[in-house]
This record gives sequence, structure tokens and C-alpha cells, in this order.
Amino acid sequence: MHEVQGARLTASFRDPNGFVFKQAGVLYRQVNESYRDDYEHLVGSGLYGRLVDDGWLIAHQEVDLALADPGLSYKVLRPELVPFISYPYEWSFSQLKDAALLTLAIQKRALEYGMTLKDCTAYNVQFRNGRVVFIDTLSFEAYREGNPWVAYRQFCQHFLAPLALMSLTDVRLNQLFRTNIDGIPLDLASRLLPMRSKLRPSLAIHIHLHAKMQAAHAGATGSVRSANRRFGREALLGLVDHLESAIRRLHWEPGKTQWAGYYRENSYTDSALIRKEEVVAEYLDRIRPATAWDLGANTGRFSRIAAVRGITTVSFDVDPGCVELNYREVVQQGETRILPLLLDLLNPSPGTGWQNVERASLLSRGPVDLVLALALVHHLAIANNIPLLGIAEFLHQLGQSLIIEFVPKDDPQVARLLANREDIFADYHPDEFERCFQQYFDIEAANPIPDSGRVIYLMRGRGARHGGNGSSTPF
Repeated sequence: MHEVQGARLTASFRDPNGFVFKQAGVLYRQVNESYRDDYEHLVGSGLYGRLVDDGWLIAHQEVDLALADPGLSYKVLRPELVPFISYPYEWSFSQLKDAALLTLAIQKRALEYGMTLKDCTAYNVQFRNGRVVFIDTLSFEAYREGNPWVAYRQFCQHFLAPLALMSLTDVRLNQLFRTNIDGIPLDLASRLLPMRSKLRPSLAIHIHLHAKMQAAHAGATGSVRSANRRFGREALLGLVDHLESAIRRLHWEPGKTQWAGYYRENSYTDSALIRKEEVVAEYLDRIRPATAWDLGANTGRFSRIAAVRGITTVSFDVDPGCVELNYREVVQQGETRILPLLLDLLNPSPGTGWQNVERASLLSRGPVDLVLALALVHHLAIANNIPLLGIAEFLHQLGQSLIIEFVPKDDPQVARLLANREDIFADYHPDEFERCFQQYFDIEAANPIPDSGRVIYLMRGRGARHGGNGSSTPF
């Protein structure tokens, strides 16, 4: 599997107190002897049980110690799995905000039980059943009165700085996470934020002043001493409350983005759109997948047709506004089967971090049972010059089965794409589409959509696929 070197996952190497590994396809977390006292405090104090009961922390079972490295291990845990692992650069504004607020809530709860978070990376938060959840059991340590919060700078880099940039500068700046795996540097955030941000005391202190203090103490280890002096429990709670207030005051509204109004403005008649929904539902009932990726999902209209059938669905779109609206709907309706995420299919999430495998690529997190590719092919083929054969090959790597829509050249949406450019796409027609896709898929059904000229296909993939099965990996 791509993410694993031996049994240990390649994302799990930074913490000397333990690591995550797989054995016989089952995921485990080893707790090293060095973490014994903190682990006993976490469990014995009741903090672990309360966090799990509240749905804030992934639950685990203690299992046979013989599964672990006998020279280091104290416990072996079998954690509950997260259906799909995502990363901050794939999240909407509200997803990152919810992750930040969960992290601060856990820090406050930990202090009630005499513990604190030593690690506040955004990668320790995931989405399960439509809600944020913390996944790193080893991020807790005993609180020692007077000690600074060692994770303060990390929280600012992973949460406050990117949220401030997304809110006040440009929502697309969450993509800085791709090249800054340890969080967005505060000096960079300070330069990118507008001058008016300095009028907000929280941002002035936790980003602008914090960045200056870091520069003044360059080379010092640990937290910036002048910005994070030794202080007592009440002062630490005050710091957490101040950060929480800063996060809650940050907002971003999608407005009218390029694709957020697509369903209102597309070329479908009402009857054609209803028929399209019926065809997709019929195909889903025919193949009954357990998991699906909806590519170009917009605000998740067709993702929900899958989700109501119990299909765990990742709802991808390139438009931050669409993903934001989709996630808000998930939260508002209490939906448990949909995970909205940002994805640019022309530049999908790569393997990154240490040795390019610390964070998994999109491909290595598949293949999935089913890929939905509705109203997508013409954008790839005509707007971006991707050959039909290349599209077929890529989708074959992602999924076992495929529900895909072909939009003909005389469709108004295609006409818009060709309005200001030369038509060099002589091969873009249904026969060539079918010929290319039949090199990777068997076509099981094809249903024309009345009054549209569009056709929706059901296809089954042929042969082996590349990539891992990273959907249950906790990093």
C-alpha cells in the first residue's frame, strides 16, 4: 500500500510516544512506554471517556500487546475508523473553523481534568458522520501549573492564521497548506492580511505581534517566550477563550461564485432534471455501492441521492462557495453520509510532506466503489483540453464503477465554453466518447435525458487499478 513502509504508516513518525501501523489489514496505534503516565491520566481521570461520549474523540479498544514492538510498547489500541481521511487544504472555510473550535473546546475540557494538548495540528481533526472529531489519542499530556501552552504557536499557524486569511484576504489562501505542511507561517500571514486586521486586538496579538516576537527570538526552541510567558491555569484559560472569540468572529460568505447557482442556470428543463435524478437513482440501486466519490458535485444535489441510500459519499468540487454551502447543508440537516471537500481535478491533492508520503495523494486514497461524473466531461475535455482517453484512464484509477454524463456539443453549456475559442475538438462526439471509455470500462446502460441531448451511462471498470485503500487510514 502506498502509505505504508513495512507496517508503520508513513504519516506516523513525528511523535516519540507512539505510532500508527497496520497488521493483516487492521489499523492499530502503539502507545510507547514513554507515554504510560499520560495515558493512564487520560483514561483514569475520565477525560477520555467524556470526550468519546461527547463525540469529540475517536474511541479505541485496547488489544493484545503481542501485536506491538516489545521493546517500546506499553499499550496497543485499535481505534475506530474514519471513512475518508481529508486534509485542511481540502476543507471549506466552515470546516476549518469547526475544526479550530473543536480543538479549543478539547483544550478547555482537558484542563478540567488536569491535562493539556501538546499538539494542535489541523491534521489531528477529521470528519465522521458529518461532524468534526479529534483522532490523536497521544496529543494529551499532564498539565503542569505555570508552564506555557506548548501548542499555542501551532494552533495559530494551523487555524487562526489560515482562517483570518480566508476571511479577510481570499478564501483560496487555504491552499497555502499544500506547501506549508506545518501550518501557515505567521510572518507570511501578517504580510498577506489587510491593514485593517491590525485593528482587531485578537489578530494584532496572536498573528501580527506573535510574528514579530518569533522574528525577535529566531532560533529559540519551544514557544516564543515573550508572547507565551509562564502563567497559571486561569491565564491559560483566558488565552484559550481569547482565541475562541477570535475564531468565532471570523466569517466568510460564498456570495455568487462561479458555480454556486449552477442548478438554477443550467440548460435542463425541470422535467429533464427530474429524469436525470431518476436515472442516477436507478443506477445506484442497480450496483449498490458502499462508497462513492461525486466529482464536480456542486452543492451536493446528486451526492444526496447516494447518501440517502446509505452510501458513504465524498462530495468534491473546485468551487469554494459550493463546498461551503454543501457543508453548511450537511451540518444543518444532520447528514451523516456526505463529506464535502475541495478538489481541482486538474491538480488533485498530491502526496506531500516527508518523502512525499506523509500526506496521501487523492489517488492513493482510492479506489472507491463508485465514481459519479455528472456534467463534468465537457469541462475537462473542452475547457481544459484533456483527451477523452485520458479522462477515461483517470476515472478508471479512481473507481470500480462509473456513472457518467456525456454533454454534446450543441448543448448551451458547451457552446459557452467554445464561445471565445476555436473549436479544435473534432473528436468530441458520443461515438468517440464510448470508444475511449470502452478501453477501460464495460458500458452496462445508457439513458438519454429528454429535452437535453445528454446521455447518462453506467459503466463497470475492467482490470486492475492503482492506488491504495486509504479511506480508513487515520492520517
